[in-house]
Amino acid sequence: MANSDIKQATIYRMVMPKHTCPWGLKSVDLLKRKGFSIDDHWLRTRAETDAFKAEHDVETTPQTFIDGKRIGGYDDLRRFFGLAVHDPDAVSYRPVMTVFGVALLLALATSWATQGSIVTLHAAEWFIAISMCLLAMLKLQDVESFSTMFLNYDLLAKRYVPYSYVYPYAELAAGVLMVSGALVWLSVPIALFIGIIGAVSVFKAVYIDRRELKCACVGGSSKVPLGFVSLTENVMMVAMAVWMILRHAVLGL
Repeated sequence: MANSDIKQATIYRMVMPKHTCPWGLKSVDLLKRKGFSIDDHWLRTRAETDAFKAEHDVETTPQTFIDGKRIGGYDDLRRFFGLAVHDPDAVSYRPVMTVFGVALLLALATSWATQGSIVTLHAAEWFIAISMCLLAMLKLQDVESFSTMFLNYDLLAKRYVPYSYVYPYAELAAGVLMVSGALVWLSVPIALFIGIIGAVSVFKAVYIDRRELKCACVGGSSKVPLGFVSLTENVMMVAMAVWMILRHAVLGL
């Protein structure tokens, strides 16, 4: 291949003794994957970085140049190649679907380890219980943010604010007890109580009041819209509680 056919790019990025810019590393990786030969300039001090910004009238690094034209930072580079750019404010179901996906894998793995099969009744029970634990864990990372978002729609929390702080602990307690199968007399009432109130609250906010809200199901920074997924979380808790009543009190399993 002739030298004129080689795609060339120049990048300026921070590589300091105590800091290497992650966006610079991503930009270099993207350019390599696109087949570019890279003239990689390291900005090794804060003074070098500030001087570069002033010279090119930019506010951030890295900065990539292709054919003498400044493309910009990592997001600009992705746009240049026609790639999607992450929007931190975009609505997404990915967080909650990730929780359910991981919970399912853990339930199937646990069923295989304990019973030698993934198709078991316990696998279905563990899926719901583990989902509750994982969802509670995400809420407990920042209870204050969770409670603030939760107060937007939960009917009981609006009347009694401390409930918004208690909820994630109650969900975790019910989930852990249901995984273990212990203290059914305690886990079932908790799951029924918070599940029924949650389901009614979500249904009223979304399907009666027609409000467009974010769901606190995966924590206070969630971009998951309040709606079907939120309702599913609460219905699953109620269904699990009802099943455990039938299993222990009626079927004697």
